[in-house]
Amino acid sequence: MSHNTFGHLFRVTTWGESHGPAIGCVIDGCPPGIRFRMEEIQAELDRRKPGSSRFVTQRREPDTAKILSGVLPDESDDGTLVTTGTPIAMEIENVDQRSKDYGDIAKQYRPGHADFTYDVKYGLRDYRGGGRSSARETATRVAAGALARKIVPGLTVRGAIVAIGTEAIDRGNWDWQVVEREDNPFFTPDAASIPRFESYLDELRKAHDSVGALIEIVAEGVPAGLGAPIYGKLDTDIAAGLMSINAVKGVEIGDGFAAARLKGTENADEMRIGDNGEPEFLANHSGGILGGISTGAEIVARFAVKPTSSILTPRRSVDRDGQEIDVVTKGRHDPCVGIRAVPIGEAMVACAIADHYLRHRGQTGRI
Repeated sequence: MSHNTFGHLFRVTTWGESHGPAIGCVIDGCPPGIRFRMEEIQAELDRRKPGSSRFVTQRREPDTAKILSGVLPDESDDGTLVTTGTPIAMEIENVDQRSKDYGDIAKQYRPGHADFTYDVKYGLRDYRGGGRSSARETATRVAAGALARKIVPGLTVRGAIVAIGTEAIDRGNWDWQVVEREDNPFFTPDAASIPRFESYLDELRKAHDSVGALIEIVAEGVPAGLGAPIYGKLDTDIAAGLMSINAVKGVEIGDGFAAARLKGTENADEMRIGDNGEPEFLANHSGGILGGISTGAEIVARFAVKPTSSILTPRRSVDRDGQEIDVVTKGRHDPCVGIRAVPIGEAMVACAIADHYLRHRGQTGRI
């Protein structure tokens, strides 16, 4: 199976399956001299890991990352590691697999899953949690994204859920500090939405149903000039990275699809000279990217995650032998898989920006 790598200069290859002994990644192209602590990588993994609330899968995985290559202890001897410029290999053990949960569907095609398409393409599939098609693989992307954030000086990448199903946040209440509150299992920036989301998802869980979500990623501190025209656009790679996340069915940059309803007088990001004597944008409908190149403004991307396909309500399907069947997916599944997609989206945006930062530096010799 090919196509397990993304990025050009900051290049990430992921490996492993949902119910194998481990998953991991190899990061090639990370510059030497990047200093970090394992606690920083683990903090990002902890935000994505399963079992963190009743609103996500109850699979119990500690998601503890181990680095196998590409780093040395820093001279300070305080736990800080420094990258050497060689490939960085990371491994995360799978410790809570329940392959028996999937025995009944070994020959069944689960509606909404990649069972049929994997089978028709490769002639076989890993029915134990979906194998490579499982969102379990995304933990390794989060680990890679934690390093990517270190490459661009001053870069901050944050994400938030802006809607779960029909319930949306009030943007007037947006507060980034709320996103990281311990009593907020939804990554919502609107404190008032927490009880609404709780009630909404509890009803769906009792009904053996699921729902989708809309996530917004904001990157600040991105220097102007990253990206390239036509086939090297920064927004192209951001969109591709977000679209590669499991269950994502739509991506938009800036105003996105809403821009189709605007007039030219409303949509164009007008400019003036700011107090520092530099050009300044008066709006950011473009989401911080024009012509595929960053403007220096906030980069804003949103992506839509479909409802979790694994539900206890019977769904009509067929099996490998051509028989019509009803499928009930047992096991431990997220009623809203979009919740844990927030740190994954952050990681993919961070990786794309880091990659373009290195490409820009290599092509122009400046930042």
